[in-house]
Amino acid sequence: MVSGVNYSIDYLNISLIEYKSMSSGNFKQDLFTQFARVGKALSNGNRLELIEFLAQGERSVEELSKVAGLTVANTSQHLQQLRQAGLVNSRKDGLKVYYSISGGDVVALFGSLRAVAERHIADVEQLVNTYLTVKDDLEPVPAGELLERVRNDLVTVLDVRPPEEYAAGHLPGSINIPLKDLEAHLDDLNPEHEIIAYCRGPHCILAFDAVARLRDRGMNAHRLEDGYPEWELAGLPIEKAL
Repeated sequence: MVSGVNYSIDYLNISLIEYKSMSSGNFKQDLFTQFARVGKALSNGNRLELIEFLAQGERSVEELSKVAGLTVANTSQHLQQLRQAGLVNSRKDGLKVYYSISGGDVVALFGSLRAVAERHIADVEQLVNTYLTVKDDLEPVPAGELLERVRNDLVTVLDVRPPEEYAAGHLPGSINIPLKDLEAHLDDLNPEHEIIAYCRGPHCILAFDAVARLRDRGMNAHRLEDGYPEWELAGLPIEKAL
């Protein structure tokens, strides 16, 4: 017990020494330096995409590597940087390491970053218009409006994400048909219902492609304004299959 106390005191002393060696002696500068750690962690497109994937639910390093199209080693390095900035949590289960978003405020921060970029960076607008608006230039359906339509049984809500993301959490009553399987399951959709498709977020191309394909088949289809993470963050009801 005494040795444990000594170890804790020694560790505390070392931490204080490290802090003093890193400190500028100016509290505000030191505080802003810590804030900048979050900005540094977010200053990489691959890491932002990993955050979007993790906002759908917990994933192993191997799963994230596959969906992100990165090597396992590269994925692990990005995740460690996100963890060091407090943006994600990790746990080990056997030989596998699983990561998850550390809180809803991380999803909100990601959304704010996206919104600021949309408003102030012309290249973002150009990319959206070039790759997304051409697929669907109609106004998407807001979350509150969709919830009302669901309660009145006026729509079919279509989740076009992969099954594991749907299982981790989805909109109540939504049916899961991944985009790659959509053509084979068109008969499962009520032709008299309006179809509202959603996926990982407002710029998720899966929903845009799904709506375009459904309209080509003569169906009344629209997108949800945001995705599953934003719906959950808003405190709206969700369901889980896990």
